[in-house]
Amino acid sequence: MKYILVLTTILFFEVACKQKKQVTVNPDTYYTCSMDPQVVEYKPGKCPICHMELTPVKKKNGEAKDELLLSEQQVQLGNIKVDTIRTGTIGDELVLTGTLNFDQLKANSVSSRVMGRVEKLYYKNLGDNIKKGSPLYDVYSEELNNAKQEYLLALDKKKVFTNESAIDFDQLIQSAKNKLLLWGMNEAQVDELAKSGKASPLTTFYSNASGYITELDIREGDYVMEGGTIVKLADLSVLWAEAQVYTSQLAAVNRNSMATVQLPDFDGKEIKGRIEFVNPEINPDTRINLIRVSVPNPGNQLKPGMPVYVMLKSTERRTLTLPIDAVIRDGRSAMVWVKTGTHSFKNKMVTIGMESNDRIEIVSGLKEGDVIVMSGAYLLQSEYIFKKGSNPMSGHDMSNM
Repeated sequence: MKYILVLTTILFFEVACKQKKQVTVNPDTYYTCSMDPQVVEYKPGKCPICHMELTPVKKKNGEAKDELLLSEQQVQLGNIKVDTIRTGTIGDELVLTGTLNFDQLKANSVSSRVMGRVEKLYYKNLGDNIKKGSPLYDVYSEELNNAKQEYLLALDKKKVFTNESAIDFDQLIQSAKNKLLLWGMNEAQVDELAKSGKASPLTTFYSNASGYITELDIREGDYVMEGGTIVKLADLSVLWAEAQVYTSQLAAVNRNSMATVQLPDFDGKEIKGRIEFVNPEINPDTRINLIRVSVPNPGNQLKPGMPVYVMLKSTERRTLTLPIDAVIRDGRSAMVWVKTGTHSFKNKMVTIGMESNDRIEIVSGLKEGDVIVMSGAYLLQSEYIFKKGSNPMSGHDMSNM
């Protein structure tokens, strides 16, 4: 019985030693899943997620700290694609949101030259189009009626008195006529008054400008003071595209450059215009400035209030460029992944410049001919953080580069 107990103990230790040898960890090999590459084990077995057999991956001897080695399956599943960086052309394009507005240089205000009561308005709706010379309103004015009577009286006296009179009636007639003209009557109205010899209590005033009514604060029956505004008119043949620009973007605004105004309400139609005005004052609360681009409006199809995009382009220059997705940024620094071997990749800090469409300028950190990861850079970043336990961008500040 004693011999059986000793033999059992010896067999138990031999089995334990064999199992210990089987689970010996190879420091140069780790195991991962082709379906779930985030799974990393240091001994063979099955994936805890999909239960597939783990695939062994050999580590590269002397692997650099900022280098990452992937398996063939990881490269394929991660859609890692590379390309050679080359010199290309890039031009800065600034896209601003804006709104169409009236061209204030083509806005007019029609005001009353005499005090009186508005008896009739020929246009009563905002947006009505008024042609120059069209009748605008009728007014009853005591002062104007008295001036009409003075003019008719001067005409009558000239007929009664002979040329031998010491009074210069021509001068009196001209003085009375000038008063009527200054108070808003036109030559045709004065001539008709002289021809008929009768003064109507109502006087029709005509518009001295063309445009669409933007303001109409007078109603029939209202009294208007001398100099009071009757209507405000705007000419829509030219509009302003007013866009907001931050102070940090002002350096990219060239006063002499052409601007492209895109109209989302017209299927992205684009119109060329020129910068007419840059506000010299900056709002201290929002740090926003205002620019205006003059836009032609043939046929008056464009309406004030429509949203627009104002695109400003600078002169193109030749430099190293990459797709925007190839560059990883965190607000302080920028980084790309460079291919160093068959399945090995190394992160490299770069200094970036202007952006245009889907391209970004590389100012420093790379040279022409470097093989860069164009697709899958963020997957490499996540894999690196998972395996290395640190962010390669930590401690880097782009402003100091």
